Amino acid sequence: MKLHRFYLDRDLVHDFWTDDKELFHQWTRVMRFQEGREVVLFNAERETRLYQIEKIGNDAIHLKLVTEMEPSLPEKDIYLCFSLLKKDKIDWVLQKGTELGVSHFVPLMCDRTEKTGWNHERAQKIVTEAAEQCGRSDIPRLREPITPQTLINELGDEVDIFIAERGEKHLELIANCKKLAIMTGPEGGWSDEEKAYFVEKRIPHVSLSSFTLRAETAAIAAAALAQRDS
Repeated sequence: MKLHRFYLDRDLVHDFWTDDKELFHQWTRVMRFQEGREVVLFNAERETRLYQIEKIGNDAIHLKLVTEMEPSLPEKDIYLCFSLLKKDKIDWVLQKGTELGVSHFVPLMCDRTEKTGWNHERAQKIVTEAAEQCGRSDIPRLREPITPQTLINELGDEVDIFIAERGEKHLELIANCKKLAIMTGPEGGWSDEEKAYFVEKRIPHVSLSSFTLRAETAAIAAAALAQRDS
Protein backbone atom coordinates (compact mmCIF):
# COMPACT_ATOMS: atom_id res chain seq x y z
CA MET A 1 0.00 0.00 0.00
CA LYS A 2 1.33 3.40 -0.99
CA LEU A 3 2.37 5.68 1.85
CA HIS A 4 0.95 9.16 1.38
CA ARG A 5 2.89 12.19 2.64
CA PHE A 6 1.41 15.31 4.22
CA TYR A 7 2.75 18.58 5.56
CA LEU A 8 1.53 19.50 9.05
CA ASP A 9 2.32 22.87 10.60
CA ARG A 10 2.97 21.71 14.17
CA ASP A 11 5.38 19.74 16.35
CA LEU A 12 5.40 16.05 15.50
CA VAL A 13 5.23 14.47 18.94
CA HIS A 14 4.81 10.80 19.80
CA ASP A 15 1.06 10.81 20.23
CA PHE A 16 -1.42 13.57 19.34
CA TRP A 17 -4.80 14.60 17.98
CA THR A 18 -5.03 16.87 14.94
CA ASP A 19 -8.11 18.93 14.19
CA ASP A 20 -6.77 20.44 10.97
CA LYS A 21 -10.00 20.90 9.01
CA GLU A 22 -8.50 20.58 5.53
CA LEU A 23 -6.53 17.48 6.46
CA PHE A 24 -9.54 15.91 8.21
CA HIS A 25 -11.68 16.43 5.12
CA GLN A 26 -8.99 15.09 2.79
CA TRP A 27 -8.35 11.97 4.85
CA THR A 28 -11.93 11.05 5.76
CA ARG A 29 -13.99 12.33 2.81
CA VAL A 30 -11.64 12.30 -0.17
CA MET A 31 -9.12 9.53 0.51
CA ARG A 32 -11.39 7.49 2.80
CA PHE A 33 -8.65 6.58 5.25
CA GLN A 34 -9.59 4.12 7.97
CA GLU A 35 -8.22 3.53 11.45
CA GLY A 36 -4.95 1.62 11.22
CA ARG A 37 -3.84 3.43 8.05
CA GLU A 38 -0.24 4.70 8.08
CA VAL A 39 0.77 8.14 6.79
CA VAL A 40 4.04 10.06 6.56
CA LEU A 41 4.06 13.55 8.10
CA PHE A 42 6.68 16.31 7.87
CA ASN A 43 6.77 19.85 9.24
CA ALA A 44 8.58 23.18 9.07
CA GLU A 45 11.37 21.77 11.24
CA ARG A 46 12.02 19.20 8.49
CA GLU A 47 11.08 16.34 10.79
CA THR A 48 9.74 13.34 8.87
CA ARG A 49 7.87 10.62 10.72
CA LEU A 50 5.62 7.66 10.06
CA TYR A 51 2.33 7.66 11.97
CA GLN A 52 -0.62 5.32 12.30
CA ILE A 53 -4.20 6.58 12.50
CA GLU A 54 -5.37 5.31 15.88
CA LYS A 55 -8.84 6.80 15.95
CA ILE A 56 -11.05 8.97 13.75
CA GLY A 57 -13.33 11.25 15.75
CA ASN A 58 -16.12 13.56 14.68
CA ASP A 59 -13.75 16.40 13.72
CA ALA A 60 -10.25 15.26 14.70
CA ILE A 61 -7.87 12.36 14.16
CA HIS A 62 -5.66 10.61 16.73
CA LEU A 63 -2.17 9.74 15.47
CA LYS A 64 0.49 7.54 17.03
CA LEU A 65 4.16 7.52 16.07
CA VAL A 66 5.44 4.39 14.35
CA THR A 67 9.00 5.46 13.52
CA GLU A 68 11.16 8.42 12.61
CA MET A 69 12.34 8.69 9.02
CA GLU A 70 15.36 10.26 7.37
CA PRO A 71 14.37 13.63 5.87
CA SER A 72 14.90 14.09 2.14
CA LEU A 73 16.23 17.56 1.38
CA PRO A 74 17.71 19.38 -1.64
CA GLU A 75 21.50 19.25 -1.84
CA LYS A 76 21.76 22.89 -2.95
CA ASP A 77 20.15 26.11 -1.77
CA ILE A 78 18.65 27.37 -5.04
CA TYR A 79 16.83 30.63 -5.67
CA LEU A 80 14.73 30.50 -8.82
CA CYS A 81 14.04 34.11 -9.78
CA PHE A 82 11.59 34.27 -12.67
CA SER A 83 9.62 37.00 -14.36
CA LEU A 84 5.93 36.94 -13.47
CA LEU A 85 3.86 34.88 -15.89
CA LYS A 86 0.23 34.02 -16.51
CA LYS A 87 -1.41 32.20 -13.60
CA ASP A 88 -1.35 28.70 -15.09
CA LYS A 89 2.28 29.09 -16.13
CA ILE A 90 3.25 30.31 -12.65
CA ASP A 91 1.54 27.23 -11.20
CA TRP A 92 3.58 25.01 -13.51
CA VAL A 93 6.89 26.67 -12.64
CA LEU A 94 6.17 26.41 -8.91
CA GLN A 95 5.19 22.75 -9.13
CA LYS A 96 8.05 21.57 -11.34
CA GLY A 97 10.59 23.81 -9.60
CA THR A 98 9.65 22.24 -6.26
CA GLU A 99 10.12 18.78 -7.75
CA LEU A 100 13.56 19.83 -9.03
CA GLY A 101 14.75 21.01 -5.61
CA VAL A 102 14.27 24.79 -5.71
CA SER A 103 14.44 26.20 -2.16
CA HIS A 104 13.30 29.78 -2.85
CA PHE A 105 10.94 31.15 -5.48
CA VAL A 106 11.34 34.86 -6.23
CA PRO A 107 8.87 36.35 -8.76
CA LEU A 108 10.37 39.29 -10.64
CA MET A 109 8.80 42.51 -11.88
CA CYS A 110 10.94 43.15 -14.96
CA ASP A 111 10.69 46.11 -17.33
CA ARG A 112 8.95 43.94 -19.92
CA THR A 113 6.85 41.83 -17.58
CA GLU A 114 3.32 41.67 -19.00
CA LYS A 115 1.47 39.93 -16.19
CA THR A 116 1.66 41.43 -12.70
CA GLY A 117 -0.69 39.24 -10.67
CA TRP A 118 0.72 37.20 -7.78
CA ASN A 119 -1.46 35.12 -5.45
CA HIS A 120 0.76 34.25 -2.50
CA GLU A 121 -1.79 31.96 -0.83
CA ARG A 122 -2.32 29.97 -4.02
CA ALA A 123 1.44 29.73 -4.60
CA GLN A 124 1.94 28.43 -1.05
CA LYS A 125 -0.66 25.73 -1.59
CA ILE A 126 0.96 24.62 -4.85
CA VAL A 127 4.49 24.27 -3.47
CA THR A 128 3.18 22.47 -0.36
CA GLU A 129 1.27 19.92 -2.42
CA ALA A 130 4.23 19.48 -4.78
CA ALA A 131 6.57 18.84 -1.84
CA GLU A 132 4.15 16.29 -0.39
CA GLN A 133 3.93 14.42 -3.68
CA CYS A 134 7.60 14.43 -4.69
CA GLY A 135 9.02 13.26 -1.36
CA ARG A 136 10.70 16.42 -0.06
CA SER A 137 10.87 17.08 3.67
CA ASP A 138 10.80 20.86 3.32
CA ILE A 139 8.59 23.50 1.75
CA PRO A 140 10.18 26.04 -0.62
CA ARG A 141 10.04 29.64 0.55
CA LEU A 142 8.13 32.25 -1.43
CA ARG A 143 8.91 35.92 -1.87
CA GLU A 144 6.58 38.71 -2.90
CA PRO A 145 7.47 40.15 -6.36
CA ILE A 146 10.54 42.41 -6.54
CA THR A 147 12.62 43.98 -9.32
CA PRO A 148 15.84 42.35 -10.59
CA GLN A 149 17.78 45.32 -9.20
CA THR A 150 16.32 44.79 -5.72
CA LEU A 151 17.12 41.10 -5.90
CA ILE A 152 20.75 41.75 -6.76
CA ASN A 153 21.10 44.37 -4.03
CA GLU A 154 19.56 42.07 -1.41
CA LEU A 155 21.28 38.80 -2.32
CA GLY A 156 24.48 39.87 -4.06
CA ASP A 157 26.67 39.62 -0.96
CA GLU A 158 25.50 36.20 0.14
CA VAL A 159 24.39 34.30 -2.97
CA ASP A 160 26.07 33.67 -6.33
CA ILE A 161 23.72 35.17 -8.94
CA PHE A 162 23.51 34.16 -12.60
CA ILE A 163 21.51 35.46 -15.54
CA ALA A 164 19.92 32.82 -17.76
CA GLU A 165 20.45 34.08 -21.28
CA ARG A 166 22.41 33.20 -24.37
CA GLY A 167 26.11 33.66 -23.81
CA GLU A 168 29.00 31.93 -22.08
CA LYS A 169 27.87 28.93 -20.10
CA HIS A 170 29.96 29.24 -16.91
CA LEU A 171 28.83 25.74 -15.96
CA GLU A 172 31.94 25.20 -13.84
CA LEU A 173 30.89 28.15 -11.64
CA ILE A 174 27.47 26.65 -11.02
CA ALA A 175 28.97 23.26 -10.23
CA ASN A 176 30.95 24.77 -7.37
CA CYS A 177 27.98 26.67 -5.88
CA LYS A 178 25.96 25.32 -3.00
CA LYS A 179 23.91 28.51 -2.74
CA LEU A 180 22.95 30.27 -5.94
CA ALA A 181 20.27 32.29 -7.69
CA ILE A 182 19.35 32.08 -11.37
CA MET A 183 17.30 34.86 -12.97
CA THR A 184 15.09 34.25 -16.01
CA GLY A 185 13.43 37.12 -17.86
CA PRO A 186 10.04 37.77 -19.48
CA GLU A 187 8.91 36.75 -22.96
CA GLY A 188 10.24 40.02 -24.41
CA GLY A 189 13.66 39.55 -22.84
CA TRP A 190 15.63 41.89 -20.60
CA SER A 191 15.49 45.62 -21.30
CA ASP A 192 18.62 47.58 -22.22
CA GLU A 193 18.54 49.21 -18.77
CA GLU A 194 18.43 45.83 -17.05
CA LYS A 195 21.25 44.49 -19.21
CA ALA A 196 23.36 47.53 -18.39
CA TYR A 197 22.74 46.98 -14.70
CA PHE A 198 23.77 43.32 -14.96
CA VAL A 199 27.00 44.39 -16.64
CA GLU A 200 27.62 47.02 -13.97
CA LYS A 201 27.16 44.41 -11.24
CA ARG A 202 29.23 41.86 -13.17
CA ILE A 203 26.54 39.18 -13.10
CA PRO A 204 27.69 36.18 -15.16
CA HIS A 205 25.44 34.60 -17.79
CA VAL A 206 24.57 30.94 -18.19
CA SER A 207 23.27 29.55 -21.46
CA LEU A 208 20.24 27.29 -21.14
CA SER A 209 19.90 26.32 -24.78
CA SER A 210 20.95 27.20 -28.31
CA PHE A 211 17.26 27.79 -29.03
CA THR A 212 14.90 30.53 -27.88
CA LEU A 213 12.93 29.26 -24.89
CA ARG A 214 9.55 30.41 -23.64
CA ALA A 215 9.74 32.14 -20.26
CA GLU A 216 8.25 29.23 -18.32
CA THR A 217 10.50 26.73 -20.09
CA ALA A 218 13.55 28.86 -19.29
CA ALA A 219 12.60 28.93 -15.60
CA ILE A 220 12.40 25.14 -15.38
CA ALA A 221 15.56 24.66 -17.44
CA ALA A 222 17.33 27.04 -15.05
CA ALA A 223 16.09 25.05 -12.05
CA ALA A 224 17.45 21.85 -13.57
CA LEU A 225 20.76 23.50 -14.51
CA ALA A 226 21.23 24.79 -10.98
CA GLN A 227 21.33 21.19 -9.73
CA ARG A 228 24.48 20.58 -11.72
CA ASP A 229 27.35 19.39 -9.52
CA SER A 230 29.99 18.42 -12.04
